[in-house]
Amino acid sequence: MAEALPSNERVPDQSLVRLTHVVYALHALSLVIGAFGAATVIGSFVFGWPSIIAVIINYVKRGDVRGTYLDSHFSWQIRTFWYALLWVVIVALVSAVLLVVIIGIATWVVGLFVLGLWAIYRIARGWLTLREGRPMPV
Repeated sequence: MAEALPSNERVPDQSLVRLTHVVYALHALSLVIGAFGAATVIGSFVFGWPSIIAVIINYVKRGDVRGTYLDSHFSWQIRTFWYALLWVVIVALVSAVLLVVIIGIATWVVGLFVLGLWAIYRIARGWLTLREGRPMPV
C-alpha cells in the first residue's frame, strides 16, 4: 500500500517508475551473474556491465526524478554502487597488507562474501520498497 506523498512531492511518470525497476533489475542481474558465474557476487556487481549501465542510467535520468519519491531510489542505487566499490578497494588493500602474515587470503574471502551479502540486501530492500511505491529512507 502506497503512503501519501508529501504536498511538495510530485507524482512520477509511470515510465520513470518502470525505468527504476529496470535499474534494479540490471543491478540484480549483476548479482546473479556473480552468484552463478566465475566472478564473485560483489566483483560482478561493481565491475559487471549491467551495474555499470544501471549507474549511468541513474546519473543521466536523475534530473527527471527530482522532486519524486524515485529520487530517493536513484540516490540509494548510486550510493550502493559507489560504497560497494569503495569497500572492495578497502578490503583489497587490507587483505594485501595482511597477506604478509598469511591471513590476507581469509580476509579477502570473508570480506568479499560479506560485501556480496550487503549488496544483495541493498538491491532487494530498495526494489521491494519501490514495489510498494515508497521512498527509500534518507
